[in-house]
Amino acid sequence: MADTIQFDLVSPECCLASVRADSVQIPGADGDMTVLAEHAPTITTLRPGVVRVEGPEGTMQFAVTGGFADVAGAATTLLAERAMPLSEVTAEVMADLIARAEARRDAAKGTAIDDAAKQVADLITLRERAVE
Repeated sequence: MADTIQFDLVSPECCLASVRADSVQIPGADGDMTVLAEHAPTITTLRPGVVRVEGPEGTMQFAVTGGFADVAGAATTLLAERAMPLSEVTAEVMADLIARAEARRDAAKGTAIDDAAKQVADLITLRERAVE
């Protein structure tokens, strides 16, 4: 088991995953990162994107809208604002998320405008990747 890590994905609604993983790809706010066994301890914020988990039971993918990742040696925990299996993402869900993000962008002031615009762009990219 030394080559795997414990991976947990939690949203306010539920625990979506608690599995052993060979690798976890995370959409970090400062760029994508891949976590492997014995990764250096790290805490990062998440941007909207896809979390990909490779493990003994196969591959799992989840859409996240933001949150935090805590990488601590033998375990990686994602605390997501909102998360769902990628297979459950629909055009309607994405349209709602994008509309809400656009409203926040349009109401933003000062330096918050750039962050809000980035959120919208990331959600559009997630929609392109998730909805076929």
